[in-house]
Amino acid sequence: MAGISYVYRAADKEPSHDYLFPVVKKLLEQTPPGAVVYDLGCGNGSFLSLFQGRGWRLYGSDFSPTGIEIAKETYPEIEFCLADAESPDGCLLEEIGAADVVISTEVIEHLYDPRGFVRTCYTMLRPGGRLILTTPFHGYFNNLLLAITGKMDGHFTVLWDHGHIKFWSKKTIQVPLVEAGFVEIEVSGAGRVPYLWKSMVVTAVKPMH
Repeated sequence: MAGISYVYRAADKEPSHDYLFPVVKKLLEQTPPGAVVYDLGCGNGSFLSLFQGRGWRLYGSDFSPTGIEIAKETYPEIEFCLADAESPDGCLLEEIGAADVVISTEVIEHLYDPRGFVRTCYTMLRPGGRLILTTPFHGYFNNLLLAITGKMDGHFTVLWDHGHIKFWSKKTIQVPLVEAGFVEIEVSGAGRVPYLWKSMVVTAVKPMH
């Protein structure tokens, strides 16, 4: 998130973790011990910490100095670094080589350059590696409900510093993934009932060749 440094004050989890974690956990069920799992845009490390004890090598990076400081202090078993999610520079690639899984929860909607972010994810993954990406869902029925209930201004507020600047639908989120070279793209939902989801959970694979 070039130019933006979100300030974290504690290691508290985000409310979205309650409905995102079960979905992401299920998608990671077949990940073998020893796999490199990297959280790009990890914030204070609280989401990545939920996967400790599974025999994976856990890494995380974020552009927030306070987030990384809290993550390092709170979860010393995980390796964290300060890095821009829109560029692979500084993402521990020299140390880890390549990731088996890159996860990123509720990050891409904050970014000025989401295509650069997706290319970073692609670069970080080994051939055959998997991206798991979440972002708030914006579909027809969601937007219609916001309009009917008079909550449009609150949802799309311009008064949230460092808030959401990109609003993704099931169709649009696939575009930068295809452009970057990802295949086997699948989109599911998390939170609430189908098509009124709070977030989309997107999976994509870096091809073997």
